[in-house]
Amino acid sequence: MRGDLVRKLLARVLTTGLAVLAFLVVALTGATGWGLAIGVLALAAAAWERRVRPTADGVAESVLVAAGILVGYARRLDAGFDPALAATALVLLGLVLLVGPLRDAGALEIRAANLPVRSWAPLVAARLGDVVPALLALVAVAAGLALPGWVALAATLLVGAGCGAVGLDLARRRFRPPAGGGPVGRALRRHQPEFVLYFSAPPGSEYQVTMWLPYLERIGRPFLVLLREPEFLPTIAAATRAPVVLCPTLKAMDEALVPSLRAAFYVNHGAKNSHCIRFSHLTHVQLHHGDSDKAPSANPVSAIFDKIFVAGQAAIDRYARAGVEIPAEKFVVVGRPQVEAIEVRREPVAGLAQPTVLYTPTWTGHHADANYCSLPVAETVLRRLLDRGATVILRHHPYTAQNPASARQLARLTELLAADKAATGRAHLWGAAATRELTLTECVNRADALVSDVSGVISDWLYSGKPYAVTDMGADGADFVARFPLAASGYVLHRDMSNVDEVLTELLDTDPKAAARWATRTRYLGDFPTESYAEAFLDAARRQLEPGWAPPAPRRADAVAPDGSPLPPPA
Repeated sequence: MRGDLVRKLLARVLTTGLAVLAFLVVALTGATGWGLAIGVLALAAAAWERRVRPTADGVAESVLVAAGILVGYARRLDAGFDPALAATALVLLGLVLLVGPLRDAGALEIRAANLPVRSWAPLVAARLGDVVPALLALVAVAAGLALPGWVALAATLLVGAGCGAVGLDLARRRFRPPAGGGPVGRALRRHQPEFVLYFSAPPGSEYQVTMWLPYLERIGRPFLVLLREPEFLPTIAAATRAPVVLCPTLKAMDEALVPSLRAAFYVNHGAKNSHCIRFSHLTHVQLHHGDSDKAPSANPVSAIFDKIFVAGQAAIDRYARAGVEIPAEKFVVVGRPQVEAIEVRREPVAGLAQPTVLYTPTWTGHHADANYCSLPVAETVLRRLLDRGATVILRHHPYTAQNPASARQLARLTELLAADKAATGRAHLWGAAATRELTLTECVNRADALVSDVSGVISDWLYSGKPYAVTDMGADGADFVARFPLAASGYVLHRDMSNVDEVLTELLDTDPKAAARWATRTRYLGDFPTESYAEAFLDAARRQLEPGWAPPAPRRADAVAPDGSPLPPPA
């Protein structure tokens, strides 16, 4: 987060400084060529600033750069007053002043993907912030080559005509909306969706949606995904065939939430969820994007939903333990369908000569009381694992880079693994190979044991039946297991790593808690048969769409021994 602030400040300083310098060099010196080159650099800096600060206002800098380029252009031509350049200056000034309002107006319009509609005006308006600087750079090149003034005027008029068309279309949408609704609303009414997946979150959170999309599609009913932030539209639209609609305003939501909808599903506790909760005719269902003993997993805000789908009884107990009073009838135990492809290992994992260990450090969280990140002490763990001949899969949290210290610590770990891979040939995995090329399920299936922080990864891993260790990064001491009960079936690593050798011996050699994990597995992930595990969620979701629908007869769950360990399936 501190790194983001530094980048934003640096981008602002570069953009403003280079714009001022370009104008001064052109206006006060004879180095016209250098001034034009600095102007192009200022435009490049402005483009970078828009990447790190999408809401950046660069009007003053654009006016300075444009003035410097036109002065330099006139000096290059050295032909006195040029009507074409004067007209170019007027059109450029208008474009620089209008591009921001047009972009903002376009950003308020509803947009859609995976629907047979084309909303060209909002898409073009969103790109105007790049088009006008590109036009200025083109004029600067024309000035540098001393091309006739009409060349710059023609290019400027072409862009101006496009901006005018965008402005007229946006004005028509705003002041004379179609009587039957816009094209997106009409297409959605034809689609007849029965439920909506509503999503609002900070950048980098699209995994919260993509983990649920395959299961929502398996419900077998038409649905739509409603987004509130534009950066998610391309990624999520590529991950599903369902319509994906961007609704930046409440008015846009009114158009997208068509009468055929019966339920709304949510995957987090984002502040903008309240914008959809206000539609009281819908059944509002919280799915969450993971199950863990973290404090946010017992958020009191959950009480606003009509139903709360949880993986197992442990989640319900977690709310009670946190003092959050929610009526029991709101909870529905559905398991964690994302684990259905995880391979269950019934035989004990002990004494492996060359084990594969998955290490999944979480991020630092928004607040100190939610910081469970073990990266500051992780090097000790990894070195001990390498000493034992282990192959390590390092899969970091998507938010890790938001903290500069965490990013540096992660880089140090990857260097350590790369060096060991070069020296021993062991197939360690990290970076994109472990986070993008492999899914979490694939990482779990490749590993024999897990080292993790307090996070939802442990709950998913629990389904496999394999051993795991949990890092205690707080000051809880003996109270750690009481606060995070899932740690009771794992092996707890102290923050000072004083027991690292003992824990790794239990994790990889003796595994005394093997039987206890199976009872914990049922409490955290529900008691559903392995061969049809995801059906519990699908049945519960369909019930929200058809209140009179009756579930099928109960099916046999996996058999377990008296100590909680699984029995092999009958021959």
